[in-house]
Amino acid sequence: MFIALLFLAAAMVSDPFSEIARDAQGKVGAAALNLRTGETLSLNADQLFPMQDVYKLPIAMAMLDLVDQGKFQLDQPQGADMPLRDVIRYAVSENDGTASDVLLRLMGGPYHVQHYLKDLGIVEMRVVSTEAEMAREDRQQYRNWATPRGAVQLLRLFNEGKGLSPASRDYLRELMTKTGTGPNRIKGLLPPDAVVAHKTGTSGSATNDIGLITLPNGDVMALAVFVADSTAVTDTRERVIAQIARAAFDIATKP
Repeated sequence: MFIALLFLAAAMVSDPFSEIARDAQGKVGAAALNLRTGETLSLNADQLFPMQDVYKLPIAMAMLDLVDQGKFQLDQPQGADMPLRDVIRYAVSENDGTASDVLLRLMGGPYHVQHYLKDLGIVEMRVVSTEAEMAREDRQQYRNWATPRGAVQLLRLFNEGKGLSPASRDYLRELMTKTGTGPNRIKGLLPPDAVVAHKTGTSGSATNDIGLITLPNGDVMALAVFVADSTAVTDTRERVIAQIARAAFDIATKP
């Protein structure tokens, strides 16, 4: 049903999104879904994009699932006496690559995250490489990919509490809401009081943001915007994301 709705809406909104996307001077993909009504917006939603730090969201979800299973505890010290909850916070809210790799190591590697995604039914997302591997070879970033459609599907399941306990979901959502990264992306042009729980991703040629936006009427919209292989400066890429987010917000809140 989700995929069908996304394709039904694609033709309707591809023009306004395409106009915004031209400024990115690269490849742009976006998908938005009102989680109550099922209304969708999309642009290149079925194409593959490197996730960059966005991939820390499924990593954190997979780690918290193990906490829910009792295999780890949030107050359990890791490394230099840092509790696991802080490792997750650094990975999600601070985009810390070392913290992300610690989580992958504790789980036994990216394979566990991929298995977790498979169990959730997410087929359009791949977590394959560590941060250390991406730092050694630039092409590794393309191995950790998602489609905007797949990212929105993950956000939908997360919002519905699938794959996590209510406590773990609330903790992770709090981290995503309080994150200080990417203030000029999804949040950039939204009303100041809009509540956005999001995860950013950045590299030399890519600028991404995915998240959950609480609309004025209480509905929640899942949104994923990826900009890849761009020659535009970062400020321009972020403005493209902000404009797409605002366009989706305005359509979703139109009387």
